[in-house]
Amino acid sequence: MTAVTTPAAVRRPHLTRWVLRLHRPELLVWAGLVLLGAALLLWLGGPLTDAAADGWRQYKACHWSEKCAYDQDAILRYKDTYNYLTLPLAALPLLVAAWAGAALTGREMESGTAQLAWAQGVTPARWLATRLALPAAAVTAGTSLPVFLHHRAWVAARGRVDTAKSQWDMWTFQTNGPTTVALALAALTAGALAGLALRRALPALATAVVATGGLWGLAQWLMPHLWPTVTHVTRFGHTFEDSSPSLSVDQGLVTRTGGHIPEPRCYADTWAGCQRLFEKRGAVGFYQTYHPDAHYWPLQLTTSALVLALAGLFTVAAFLVLRRLTGALRPPKGATA
Repeated sequence: MTAVTTPAAVRRPHLTRWVLRLHRPELLVWAGLVLLGAALLLWLGGPLTDAAADGWRQYKACHWSEKCAYDQDAILRYKDTYNYLTLPLAALPLLVAAWAGAALTGREMESGTAQLAWAQGVTPARWLATRLALPAAAVTAGTSLPVFLHHRAWVAARGRVDTAKSQWDMWTFQTNGPTTVALALAALTAGALAGLALRRALPALATAVVATGGLWGLAQWLMPHLWPTVTHVTRFGHTFEDSSPSLSVDQGLVTRTGGHIPEPRCYADTWAGCQRLFEKRGAVGFYQTYHPDAHYWPLQLTTSALVLALAGLFTVAAFLVLRRLTGALRPPKGATA
């Protein structure tokens, strides 16, 4: 018997190099977007913030004088630029989902590129693992940098620009912490799963974008409930004063027995009339359930952990779908490629 050797021409391809060459245009576009966004965020957190802060100092020094002169354009320019940069950063996961569904797996399944790789001795499991690991590294780096710079720009304006967004603002909360990075990774795995399940680029693109949008909405809906809240109760005639930023979760009336009921609408002309209405319902005061400023980072981390857990489920589902399509993910022991 003679030994069978594998010719050099049919050796297994180098998957990392293959993926980088195949998706080089997308990688260059991604790098360009990240660098452009980073430069604009540095501009926002530096000269734009300083100019807006100077404008607010000038305005406050006027003491409501009719002849007040202050740099209103700088204030408006900061506000517009912040919004124009925050919304695209929040939309990055949708871009990742569209690319992952259309190009990463959907196009390769539709065109037969994946089957070509498997025919050359690359196991389906290794093929998918490479297509998830390399983009995951690029997505993590490409979203972490602008998120860090966005948070840096927001901190630079805090206490200096009166129109700066609260950290509890929906878009600011997402783009100021790891939630955007987690959503981008979940979008990557959702797109890969859609491409494998549908095996067509355009349907996978649409499905991945819709799934990512739904995941974003789910994360925002669950976020206030992922950490214990604080409840403050006040009697009628007393006010609750808390100057620190907070995220309101619920509020209403407190009954004599300590129960919480919704606050009914009151159309009386005076507070005394409304108080009589509330007391007829058995209420003795108000309650407010909220997250104080100290809960900001616990909520960021728990929301990100939830999204990453879903990303892990999407990854497992992608391997299961691939196994259903190709049979065993690895060749039997002792089999030759």
